[in-house]
Amino acid sequence: MAYEFKAIESKWQKKWKDSKAFEAKVDKKKPKYYVLEMFPYPSGKLHMGHTRNYSIGDSFARFKRMNGFNVLYPMGYDALGLPAENAAIKNSTNPKEWTLSRIQEMKLQQEQLGLSYDWERMIATCDPEYYKWNQWIFLKLLKKGLAYKAKAKSNWCNSCGTVLANEQVIDGKCWRCHNEVTEKEFEQWFLKITAYADELLHDLEKLKDWPERVKTMQKNWIGKSQGVDIHFKLEGTGKLLPTYTTRCDTIFSVTFLAIAPEHPMIPELVKGTGQEKKVQEFIAETKRQSMIDRENEEKEKAGVFTGKYAINPVNGEKTPIWVANFALMYGSGIVMCDAHDKRDFRFAKKYGIPLKFVISHDGKPIMPENFKDAFTDDGILFNSGKFSGMKNREALPKIAEWIEKSAFGKIAINYKLRDWLISRQRYWGTPIPVIYCPKCGIVPVPENELPVKLPENAKFTGEGNPLDKVEEFVNAKCPKCKGSAKRETDTMDTFVDSSWYYYRYCSPHEKSLPFSKEEAAYWMPVDQYIGGIEHAILHLLYARFFSKALRDEGLAKIDEPFTRLLTQGMVLNLGKVMSKSAGNGVDPGDLIEKYGADTTKYYVLAVANPEKELEWNGQGIEKTFKLLKGFFEFTEENSKKFEFAKSAKPEGLKHSERLLLSRMHSTIKKVTECIESFETNIAIREIEKLFEQLQKSDSQNNALKGEVLKNLILLLQPFASHLTEELWEKIGGKGLISLAAWPKFDEKKIDRHAEQGQELLEQTIEDIRAIKELAKKEKLEKITILTAPEWKWKGIALTMQACLERPDFGAAMKSLMQDPEVKKHGKEAEAFVKQAVKVCKEFQDKERIDEFFLLQENKKAIERAFNSKVEIERAENSQNPKAKNAFPLKPAIFVE
Repeated sequence: MAYEFKAIESKWQKKWKDSKAFEAKVDKKKPKYYVLEMFPYPSGKLHMGHTRNYSIGDSFARFKRMNGFNVLYPMGYDALGLPAENAAIKNSTNPKEWTLSRIQEMKLQQEQLGLSYDWERMIATCDPEYYKWNQWIFLKLLKKGLAYKAKAKSNWCNSCGTVLANEQVIDGKCWRCHNEVTEKEFEQWFLKITAYADELLHDLEKLKDWPERVKTMQKNWIGKSQGVDIHFKLEGTGKLLPTYTTRCDTIFSVTFLAIAPEHPMIPELVKGTGQEKKVQEFIAETKRQSMIDRENEEKEKAGVFTGKYAINPVNGEKTPIWVANFALMYGSGIVMCDAHDKRDFRFAKKYGIPLKFVISHDGKPIMPENFKDAFTDDGILFNSGKFSGMKNREALPKIAEWIEKSAFGKIAINYKLRDWLISRQRYWGTPIPVIYCPKCGIVPVPENELPVKLPENAKFTGEGNPLDKVEEFVNAKCPKCKGSAKRETDTMDTFVDSSWYYYRYCSPHEKSLPFSKEEAAYWMPVDQYIGGIEHAILHLLYARFFSKALRDEGLAKIDEPFTRLLTQGMVLNLGKVMSKSAGNGVDPGDLIEKYGADTTKYYVLAVANPEKELEWNGQGIEKTFKLLKGFFEFTEENSKKFEFAKSAKPEGLKHSERLLLSRMHSTIKKVTECIESFETNIAIREIEKLFEQLQKSDSQNNALKGEVLKNLILLLQPFASHLTEELWEKIGGKGLISLAAWPKFDEKKIDRHAEQGQELLEQTIEDIRAIKELAKKEKLEKITILTAPEWKWKGIALTMQACLERPDFGAAMKSLMQDPEVKKHGKEAEAFVKQAVKVCKEFQDKERIDEFFLLQENKKAIERAFNSKVEIERAENSQNPKAKNAFPLKPAIFVE
């Protein structure tokens, strides 16, 4: 029978659906496990990034299910937002119709991939039954003072008469009409995320299974710092300019202040100075720059003098005030600048602003003109009043206390984190549930009137907010006085939708609350969350904030929503991120049609570690298809020959059979560990190695071979789910393999010494073959194999001990040089350590074997493989110059 993958995949998808195989129900007798991928925006067909993300999640959910967990693995769609509204404008359609058709298209492809979702729990955030609870949560936050209205600036296009999102502003111009974008101040809605700043920061320590770089990004975004607000006086006035600094030890070196271009006091500051036009032009130019460039210390900075001066409170010196693009609205938005900061130093040099130092290595005065860059080292203060002669770090808290006692300023804690602006002046979002009454002011919509639904008859012209023009939506009755009132026409940022959706999956049909408290208590937190690194800051931060706010509302008990986080790598093609716009996209639909869902999923899991970038390879997917086809054909051929009902007994087995049995158990162990740690590429490689050994086996023990094949099919299930269902049926397996028990390994049946010896032999033969091809020789006259000397095995052990925490060449070298036997090998030992540090982790599960004896024993087998004479030599006894290259488990090879 041929490998008819289309028929097989269709067959098993139907069986899964009909049997509701993946439906999750609360079962307190089983341990729960919640696997979740960041839900997608329904833009239409899947791309390879989606496919990789879902393949990772699906394989892990299947693995956990087979390991006895009650798995919740849901899917939904982040269905509101700007792209749908843009599509509505472009195609003269309604965002709802466009979005629902995209969801249908995307869901169909997800089903074709055979993903084991509980589709009964599917949600779409554009459903009023979902966004009703956005509104409900907003009202709870409003009642607690965690939602509020305040003035905020937004991008404004005069030509289109509309607010623009940041992504709609391209090089300072409107994406649609290409006219200049300005800033306009509006009353807008905020969520008070800053109320949770300390908890959001502190609780990062609880997230032991999050990538460190993600936690670092969140810490930096929250940006808590302890410093001092130093009050400079505006010259000629009594007005104070608070400047926040964490380095008050440099206060005596300040030679200019930098004020953020966004600072509200700039118009007043420059009025009548003659600098108004220059400052306005500079501010407009700064708006075109990204925050990344503005914050990047290595990027050249720019600024303009305001024409005003401030007085340094500690020494009375006049200090010019500059508007600078590196100054941000962090703290007071005004920064004191000096020669002990690289950015400040370079800025001052560029604009001819005087500089002075107050720190040197020995406390002796040094001059900036003798330096090409800032002096950023710690040292001893000079020209710093009573603090001169003190170490700057020791003086820092003392200077802070002195500034506060002298009323020059105040010790302060600051955060970079700002409250979350959720107002969006567009249609396709959750309507904010408030009403404006001329008598009663801002009035919340009563809960029993939720949801406030989006009107179906809005017109999409691209000019202004469509909701403003729907009179029956805008005109409302005040819930308090019943008089005429107006409804809020701003809608919520779509990050609101994705900040609590993981809770809704727990009970998506709940009518009385956003989610059932009982079901949430069972399923939450999410045990494994999977998504892109691009969401490492905002989405995850907002989700953490919502989780804490919902806890404080009494709906949940957990502090953190996601226990374990995996951020998968990008999919690349020709060295660039795969995308339609880059012209290097690969359509998963085409792959499913040509090779099948199993081949597509298996390939993206096999070719790279899920956390690393994946470089697409068309030949690689061809090889994957052939491998799965070969697996199918091998099972088909042997399904009646092998015995699958019983396990093989070690007694009476030949050496090669004991080796096969050992390899089976060690493979089960290794694959289990690798899937648990998301090393799917290594897991798949181990499965393939065992399959290759089974194919080569000349054993006549059909019980042994049946046991190995049965376990191979089970191990393959998370990666080739349709194929393994078909093969499970062929070998007489009971029920669905998707719900079968994961295979168990027996440590007693693992002969690591024998396996390692076999691996050494196989790898040596492969290395000889590679050398032969490289040398372009048809026939090798003689092959000399040189095994590693004893001191190198000792060196590996010492290197492993020195590098327990991290690879450390210095520590390893020091350790080896303390050993008299290793030390006498001098420069050769140094070259050895460089190599050993790189590979020592691979030796953690290796055993010491007598390579010389093993290769000598298999000498004839190697000679037969190459029809050549073979010599096995110990490196320490050889005069061959290649001998020094011999490494433990990696003999040196010389061919003639």
